[in-house]
Amino acid sequence: MTVRPTHTLFPYAPVPALPSEGVIGVIAPAGPASLDTDKAVQWMRARGYSLRVFPGVYENDGYLAGSDEVRLNDLHGAFADTDVAAIICLRGGYGTPRLLDRIDFDLLRANAKPFIGYSDITALHLAIARYAGFVTFHGPLLNADLLGGKQKPTESSFFNMLRGQVKAGSVLTHPVAYPLSTIEPGIAHGRLLGGNLSMIASTMGTPYEIDAEGVILFIEDINEPLYRIDRLLTHLRLAGTLGKLRGVLVGDVAGVDAAALARLLKQTFEPLRIPVLAGWRSGHCDPNLTLPMGALVKLDAGNKVLVLEQDVVVKR
Repeated sequence: MTVRPTHTLFPYAPVPALPSEGVIGVIAPAGPASLDTDKAVQWMRARGYSLRVFPGVYENDGYLAGSDEVRLNDLHGAFADTDVAAIICLRGGYGTPRLLDRIDFDLLRANAKPFIGYSDITALHLAIARYAGFVTFHGPLLNADLLGGKQKPTESSFFNMLRGQVKAGSVLTHPVAYPLSTIEPGIAHGRLLGGNLSMIASTMGTPYEIDAEGVILFIEDINEPLYRIDRLLTHLRLAGTLGKLRGVLVGDVAGVDAAALARLLKQTFEPLRIPVLAGWRSGHCDPNLTLPMGALVKLDAGNKVLVLEQDVVVKR
């Protein structure tokens, strides 16, 4: 069994835990979607929260939810609003990369709080990790996941993580109904970082590319045939990114045959001699489990275990 070196990485800052009551802000930093506000408010109220909907949620600018200025103002406004305890994104789609070079990361760092989303939101996870240095959450979107009737583990994973019920030393739970697959055995310690594979690759060569040194890379994707997944992974290999990793956690890769994907993952990562665990139910899937981006974790691919090695939220 390969045991990767013990990490010497400093932990990214935890964020304030989601209180049992409070305000959850919703923003649309990427694509547009129609929000049933009454349904959303009732859903949150039933769980003890009120909802603050920022203006861009109701806008539509083609494939974008409002202009860049509107979406950027909502992002800044949600972080600056001291009444907002957490921020959840409406949907993915496309749009967040257009904002990256205009974000006030000092403002975000000074008002750090749980920030949740996936898919195109990956660009924000990567940028916040690099320039603000606090933990964010690869987790459900408001429309597609929480209001979309996904299985209960989506909701329980979300609230358990944000409320601080998952602490340092906790084994992250995974539904037994969805078996995990060891691609390469071994144990690695590192910082969990990543998200949508297409978005990770598209930011390469920019100031917002993933800082892969000492990272356990999490990847997921949708609507990409196997050869495109191959191309994206090859891009990261040729860029030198994969050679910096300590391990890999593969989430849902929707639409790709599992056996064919396993072969590609074996071909890609076996020469690197790092542990690789596949089948984690996070991404464009049901259930969609919440993962803490930037957090220190231990990946034991042989025993199919992911352990949180730092607190990711702190009680106020």
